[in-house]
Amino acid sequence: MDNSESRYYIVFDILSWWYDGEYTTCAAQQTVITVFYMKQYVIDELRPKDYEAIQAYMEENYSSSKVAGIYWIPLDQKILTKVQAEHTNCQPFYFAVDLEPNLMSFELLVRTINRVRCSCMGYATETQRNWIIEFADLIFEKLEIKI
Repeated sequence: MDNSESRYYIVFDILSWWYDGEYTTCAAQQTVITVFYMKQYVIDELRPKDYEAIQAYMEENYSSSKVAGIYWIPLDQKILTKVQAEHTNCQPFYFAVDLEPNLMSFELLVRTINRVRCSCMGYATETQRNWIIEFADLIFEKLEIKI
């Protein structure tokens, strides 16, 4: 992962105070917080009944990952980049959808499940991004959910 995808912050926290009868001691300990940035299209403030309808629709129509609430959506073959089209061993290409009780996020990272890293993976092109957003909006239209 390169530095443009994550940032590392080192924070010194006061974790606890000890009193041993004579001295009060402060123990500082180092905490590392990693923040990952991901471009995504997010629809938030889902109502509970909308969440349930979306979850049922996603379970019925798309494969889920081993992580609850994560679904893999295959990208339309017609909108692959030249490199993606050439990488037949990496196909099919997917983007991830994260469904939580209060929001649904569509990652704008096009990836393959066959490899961890490859030059064919990367953020969606403008055409792919628009396709992902239209895909998201169509789910809400099909389920007659007003956003």
